[in-house]
Parts: sequence; C-alpha cells; structure tokens
Amino acid sequence: MSASAESALAWIGLGGNLGEPRSAISNALDQLNKDSGIDVEAASSFYRTTPIGNTDQPDFINSVARLRTTYQPEALLGKLLAVEANLGRVRSEQQFGPRVVDLDLLLFDQVQMETARLTLPHPRMHLRRFVLEPLYELGGEMTLPGGRDLSACLEQVRDQSVVRDHSAESAG
Repeated sequence: MSASAESALAWIGLGGNLGEPRSAISNALDQLNKDSGIDVEAASSFYRTTPIGNTDQPDFINSVARLRTTYQPEALLGKLLAVEANLGRVRSEQQFGPRVVDLDLLLFDQVQMETARLTLPHPRMHLRRFVLEPLYELGGEMTLPGGRDLSACLEQVRDQSVVRDHSAESAG
C-alpha cells in the first residue's frame, strides 16, 4: 500500500470449519496483503468456537485482523468476498452453516453506516465472543463506534464457549 495514500483502519473477522481453516485464514490474509490497497498490520491468535445455531458441524477456528486500507468500506467488502471465492467459499442461504472460510468486515475507523450490502459496525459482533475475544487481543481497551467499550461488550458474552487454540501459531 502506498505510504502517501490516505488510509483507514479496518478490522475483519476470519473463520472457517471445513478443510483446514487455519490454512484458509492464513491464505486469506496473504491474499489481502498482496493487494496494493491493503496492509495487514496484525492478526490475533486462533480461537476454537462451538457452532451457533446448526450445531451438527465441526467447531470453527476464528481470528481477527487489523488492516490499513485505501479502499472505502463497500470496496473493501468486495475484496473480502473475492478472497472468500478464491479460497472456495460457496455462499448458500443457510445461515450459520459450515464453510471453508468466512471474512466479515467488523469495523472501519469509527464509521457507522447501513446499506443494502453492508452494516458497520458489524451488526452482531457485540453478541459474539469469538469476535470480541480476538478483537480485544489486538485492540485492547477500545471504544466502538457509537460509544460502546469493547471490554463491556466482552463482559456480556463471557458465558459463550471460546478457547484460544494453542495447536497452531498465530494467523499472522
């Protein structure tokens, strides 16, 4: 990414539970980092998470990454979806179903927006410990758009099962 270009700070959630999810997450980060408009600054550890909704599927591996980007939010979302497709993600109507890889745009600076394609901040991130735990690992005490403290959101989901996955090194 060009050092002179105006950039924004974005946070993405990464996950998957089919095939080799750790490898898929690492490959996704590599693909994003090769894009001239994206610089992957850091990635959290991997976290193992039990599935939500459809529990008859393998556990998920999740991570969060911090990016610098020159793209606007919807353009960045397009890049995330293209990486998913490159890695074999086939989107279906089934919500919470198994997947090779999933990339979600969680935060984009302090932007709050809602379009047909994108809502920022991610509309369910504050309900998901598998997002908040790795986000806290990277961001620490941060204030989310709208004034919520990340630590307060995390405290509200402490009862959800999320385990730091020590079977592999960090995603980045």
